[in-house]
Amino acid sequence: MESLEATVQLLSSMGELVDDPQFHSTLDGAALLALYRDMVLVRQLDQQATALQRQGELGLWAPLLGQEAAQIGSARAMQAQDYVFSTYREHGVAWCRGVDPVDMLRFWRGTAHQAWDANLHRFYGYQVIIGAHVLHATGYAMGMSKDGRTGTGDLEKDQAVVAYFGDGAMSEGDVNEAFVFATSFQSPVVFFCQNNQWAISEPTRRQSVVPLAQRAQGFGMPGIRVDGNDVIACHAVTMAALDRARAGKGPTLIEAFTYRMGAHTTSDDPTKYRDSADDELWRSRDPIDRLRIYLRAQEILNEKVESELASEAAYLAERMRVSCRELADPNPLTMFDHVYSGPDARLERQRLEVEAILADQETKVN
Repeated sequence: MESLEATVQLLSSMGELVDDPQFHSTLDGAALLALYRDMVLVRQLDQQATALQRQGELGLWAPLLGQEAAQIGSARAMQAQDYVFSTYREHGVAWCRGVDPVDMLRFWRGTAHQAWDANLHRFYGYQVIIGAHVLHATGYAMGMSKDGRTGTGDLEKDQAVVAYFGDGAMSEGDVNEAFVFATSFQSPVVFFCQNNQWAISEPTRRQSVVPLAQRAQGFGMPGIRVDGNDVIACHAVTMAALDRARAGKGPTLIEAFTYRMGAHTTSDDPTKYRDSADDELWRSRDPIDRLRIYLRAQEILNEKVESELASEAAYLAERMRVSCRELADPNPLTMFDHVYSGPDARLERQRLEVEAILADQETKVN
């Protein structure tokens, strides 16, 4: 088990505020309560989706249990104009970007290839190929710079990109190539590595003898290691990195040190390769529990608010259950949606060809 030493932390596992010499939070009580709400509802979303998969309603699901603080804290640090490139586990980030949970289910049920408008939410589709999207994120950030969409000093217009990936992806060539391009061109991208300590069944200690954030030095960018179960610290660190990126000062690597409390996906059995003692240790560091303790102590959270939130979570679960089972099979023509950012003549010709084939088949059937 790795040590948390030299890790940015603003809220301890005991729910007590901690000073850090570099990072500080400006979040007030209302903002902290909003983060708590996000984490509670996203955990409900995750648990309900896992249950739906177990019932045969989804083909697969990648649980985020235990990683709520890393995802919610970082996502809420973004501005509306920022863009996200994610892996298959960032359901909490998708939630913060306004993606409907039912649309998330559409992807995993196989009724949609791209289940939401990526340009509307500025959240691109789930990427299952490990690390491949990190190059895409870097290229997009390079394009932003060329288009003058960053470094202008206009806080409401300057943009940045956040690329999410896991500890396993840090060993992929695509990710390291992305680091080279991002630092060479000082691209406005934040690399957010959720180190949940397991690349499926491979522990992080086998792929790196130093904390992953330390690798940033070799590429010429700052590297920050943050307590990934501390939503306040994750928010503060990500906000600082995004401010730096939008100001035209280049990329940052953030390593959010956390723990995957559940399986890699619903096709995985972590009891085959993990020690239950580690699970118990990290259960005591639960990201939701620690914020709840603090909010209770500050009298920001009470029984009435908890009850209202429980009702909201129950409604979310019910809507997901009902809506998932009602999802219709996709129209084959939707395969042509969300391919290019604008109209494309070749794609339109292909769409018309397929439309004609489908119409001909329908005529023969009838």
